[in-house]
Amino acid sequence: METKVIIFDFDGTLCDTRSNIIVAFRATMERLGLEMRDEATCGATIGLTLRDGFKSMYPALDDASIDNCVDTYRQIFAERREELMPELFPGVKATLEELHRRGHRMTIASSRLTDSLMLFMRHHNIDNYFEYVVGSDSVTSHKPHPEPALKTLAELEIEPSETIMVGDMPVDIAMAHNAEIRAVGVSFGNATHEELVEAEADWIIDDITKLLEIIK
Repeated sequence: METKVIIFDFDGTLCDTRSNIIVAFRATMERLGLEMRDEATCGATIGLTLRDGFKSMYPALDDASIDNCVDTYRQIFAERREELMPELFPGVKATLEELHRRGHRMTIASSRLTDSLMLFMRHHNIDNYFEYVVGSDSVTSHKPHPEPALKTLAELEIEPSETIMVGDMPVDIAMAHNAEIRAVGVSFGNATHEELVEAEADWIIDDITKLLEIIK
């Protein structure tokens, strides 16, 4: 079946946000006087919403405290926006350009807020490649629930068999499979090759340009 639509995750797939996220997490912990979590623990939350990320690191906190963590994180990012602006992974822009030239439709399904996604995409001049963006504020159920993918399929009137998901975390692969979509795992993001194998990614690539060999 021809691939008509490619759904991309953003963090760890197109944009190298790991170090920026960890800096913002740890700055939040310091400002709120929380017990510090190490880099690996912070990094393991990437792919989740901020709320779910903080909840996984501090399961004893009540909802109001978790909300305060999220608000503080966003405040810190706003204060340090220039410092925390992430870079695209090598080859991303050229790959998007070539996929666009070949006529593939491209979208984003991310656990990041839509405003933040658009800020990053416009900063790197890639927003024009994507005709639809699903942020965490666009759905009620988040990855690995299939809602972000199903919402995209409905909006573009495309079948799962005509779609491929590209992401770096097991939750991306699970979301795709829960929507009956094939999934490409990228091993240069936040999950290891072994974790993507365990998640049963249909393909695993270590360079975004290799996507051009899978999607003709």
